[in-house]
Amino acid sequence: MAQQETYNDHVVRLFLLAAAVWGIVGTAIGVLIAAQMAWPWLNFDTSWLTFSRIRPNHTFSIIFAFGGSALMGTCYYVVQRTGHVRLALGRLATFTFWGWQVAVFLALATMPFGITQSKEYAEPEWPIDILIAVVWISFGVVFFATLAKRRIRHIYVANWYYAAFIVAVGLLHVVNNIAIPVSLTKSYPVYSGAVDAMVQWWYGHNAVAFFLTAGFLGMMYYFVPRQAGQPLWSYRFSIVNFWALISVYMWAGSHHLIYTSLPDWVQTVGVVFSVILLMPSWGSAANGLLTFNGSWHKVRVDPAAKFMVIALVFYAAATLEGSMLAIRSANALSHYTDWTIAHVHSGSIGWVAMITIGSIYAMAPRALDRPMHSVKAMNLHFWMHTMGLLIYVTAMWVSGVATGSMWFATAEDGTLVYSFMEIFRTIDVLYIMRFLGGVLVMGGMVVMAWNLWHTAAAARAKLISPIPVPIPEPIPDAGISASPAR
Repeated sequence: MAQQETYNDHVVRLFLLAAAVWGIVGTAIGVLIAAQMAWPWLNFDTSWLTFSRIRPNHTFSIIFAFGGSALMGTCYYVVQRTGHVRLALGRLATFTFWGWQVAVFLALATMPFGITQSKEYAEPEWPIDILIAVVWISFGVVFFATLAKRRIRHIYVANWYYAAFIVAVGLLHVVNNIAIPVSLTKSYPVYSGAVDAMVQWWYGHNAVAFFLTAGFLGMMYYFVPRQAGQPLWSYRFSIVNFWALISVYMWAGSHHLIYTSLPDWVQTVGVVFSVILLMPSWGSAANGLLTFNGSWHKVRVDPAAKFMVIALVFYAAATLEGSMLAIRSANALSHYTDWTIAHVHSGSIGWVAMITIGSIYAMAPRALDRPMHSVKAMNLHFWMHTMGLLIYVTAMWVSGVATGSMWFATAEDGTLVYSFMEIFRTIDVLYIMRFLGGVLVMGGMVVMAWNLWHTAAAARAKLISPIPVPIPEPIPDAGISASPAR
């Protein structure tokens, strides 16, 4: 008798654990640097503890450690369920987990000591970049090999987003990090001047596009229908939004360089595509929200659904704000102020973190084979995260508008009306509010980790039975099922 095929959820659980740990680490560093903005003496006159040194650690640990672990774990979970097949190349999949954790650890351990390329979101030096490339290619091989041996003819839309995320991020990482090494810890990029800036923000913007948007939309398109308990509102609309998003996003990156030495026409291209980008972004947000039609009562009783709905609302809000801030007149007021910080965090804490947390709460009971340890703790986490988010972004919105307005104020002779210290005294209390909002978000991460730890008691004791793969009935001509994936 043939042995029953089972899902490989071990590597999924490892990524789940890593996401919870890195979520605490990343937000804790964020809280520290927010505190340093309000109380600068908290850097203790220590060079590697100053804002400029540890700020990259905050962004890297949140985007790549927390977000990356969640994306890779959910990707492995989703591609198995939608393909009705066990994960291909199990040992290589386990390598991607440990390789990713080592790369992240090395990056976080070296950047505060000045071992960095000084490129935003791409700070690690060349040996770590090579390790990241090897792990990423391995991740892609596992994903596409699993997709190739699927038993369902149809490729579910979540996998389209995951595939785009894997291919595009690999391309961005390699092109942006082409450098000439001069020692083990130092290299210089092959690009220079305005070309270097253009390549960096082609990478930076599309890291947002394909890492922080396409990947998490893949997560959304699988877990929202599962948690709502009904099919996607419009499957056809999700495919239209996919191709629109993928076609437009690549050309919008130059809006990061408005009012710089970049050619004016290149800036204009970025502005136009940024405004167009609003349509597919709102299309996905609307599709996700309308999927809850007929099951809105779940939002009242299910904390995972609450996280998902608020995430979709903030996805719509953040993409609207992003398109508007690409327009020159709005950009002139917002750029280099805390308004940009508010925009980034409404997207990262509101959209990315909340869809991730909702998906983790939806996936964990299935991957750990038992309900979440505490629903009260999940609700507590939801309110701590939501309140922290609102306090944070409100403070930064007010600070950004106030700062931009005070910079614009000039006397009749053209001199500035307000000095640096007058502006700083105006916004100082808002930095304290940002710190308090960050403390709430970090506290919520601790609550989630505690809840997952207790939920995983059976997994730690190795008492979980692997889940059998449901084998669909083959159709005579194709040998694989034509049934739609759910």
